[in-house]
Amino acid sequence: MSFRGGHMRDSGPNEDSNYLERHNDDLVNGLSSKVAALKRVTIAIGDDVREQNRLLSDMDNDFDSSKGLLQSTMRRLGIVSKAGGKNMLCYLILFALFVFFVIYCLAR
Repeated sequence: MSFRGGHMRDSGPNEDSNYLERHNDDLVNGLSSKVAALKRVTIAIGDDVREQNRLLSDMDNDFDSSKGLLQSTMRRLGIVSKAGGKNMLCYLILFALFVFFVIYCLAR
């Protein structure tokens, strides 16, 4: 006789062994499902990290091209400012309009 769960019952060693085996199988199945869920989450995180790295790389390339454009524009503005003359204000206004146009196109 063994005492399990508040009830007395007659059971032999074979029945106890079967009960423990079923209980272990249930625990293993539960653990297996948790491991599978963890694997899916880990794979999803890895995919997300790869996608974000790709987006960061694209953004870095965009910033590099914008940097080159701004450097060439600043160089031209420096040339214009050194040249001086009566057309300086006209060039400055055209440059400001160009910058606002670029910002408008990027914001759209």
